[in-house]
Amino acid sequence: MTGEHETGRRHGADPWVRGVAPSPGSRPLPSSAAPCRGGTSVTDLAPRPLRRLVLATEAGPGLELTRPFPDTPTALLDDWFRARPRSTAMEPDDQIMEGPGERRVAEAAERIVAEGRPRLHRTWASLVATALLGGIDVSVGVMTLLFVKHETGSDLLAGLAFSVGLIALLLGHSELFTEGFLVPVSTVIAGAATWLDLLRLWVTVLVMNLVGGWAFMWIVMRAFPELHATAAESGARFVDGGYTLGTFCLTVLGGGVITLMTRMHHGTESMTGKIVASVSAAFVLAGLGLWHSVLDSMIAFAGLHAGDTSYGYADWLVWLAWAVLGNVVGGVLLTTALRLVRSAPVLRENEPATGAADT
Repeated sequence: MTGEHETGRRHGADPWVRGVAPSPGSRPLPSSAAPCRGGTSVTDLAPRPLRRLVLATEAGPGLELTRPFPDTPTALLDDWFRARPRSTAMEPDDQIMEGPGERRVAEAAERIVAEGRPRLHRTWASLVATALLGGIDVSVGVMTLLFVKHETGSDLLAGLAFSVGLIALLLGHSELFTEGFLVPVSTVIAGAATWLDLLRLWVTVLVMNLVGGWAFMWIVMRAFPELHATAAESGARFVDGGYTLGTFCLTVLGGGVITLMTRMHHGTESMTGKIVASVSAAFVLAGLGLWHSVLDSMIAFAGLHAGDTSYGYADWLVWLAWAVLGNVVGGVLLTTALRLVRSAPVLRENEPATGAADT
């Protein structure tokens, strides 16, 4: 047995791999190669056919080809590699999404569409029940907000206490109206649902959030009569706040903050990170007095249940329309639209997936 065949056997390789026989009189390639510029080295090339070296260069484009073939003119190798077809070439969008940060954005976008598809195709019973629970969960946060406000007089501490409601939404998997911006809109843009599905979701969730919250706040006001004065004062702060550019900006910020919280939830798989995002959003939203259509409606309901308020249900309805408009502008245009631009390559890949989804 020749030394060439002994080398191939010693390294567990067959010189006849893929039917490529060694040419008579050919000498073995060097057994090792120096590291490439990218920090990757290719070793033990003697028994391996040229195709394996090609695959190695595709995995590490920085490989120096002149070292494994010291007697081959560099120009010939360069011409050969330029002439061969590049099956691994990427489109510009694919190259952009190759960075670590962009890959995380792509993964978050895929999670958003995967979650949004079943949300937009729920049965009516499931959608109504989930939205009712969402109104109750938020009302638990409003109850703690009013209690802390009554005891301390601090809006910042009350806002921090409200985080109980957003954490309940997160862990209870219930539905809040302003959480229906980023995920459902992205799902529709990806082609996994229709705009009619989105409208059905928005209207049903908003109405059921308000119904569940109205009933729960009635119970709270009966249980804690000492909160009546605080509830009436806090509700008037929103409903009697007026309809100016300033208050509209408060509604825009309110919708944007909640949608930002949704973005942060989908940007991580860590439950600790999601809880931190919920607490932070609650502090900014309620602590700074931003206007939120559902949250502040619960406070207004508490005041109406307590009685002796400066506003009535008609006044609240006008305020609600103002708040919903601003929340949608903030959630969809200020936050969701920019996210869609960044995630466009991934959403385009999901466009064909328009079949029926799980309910």
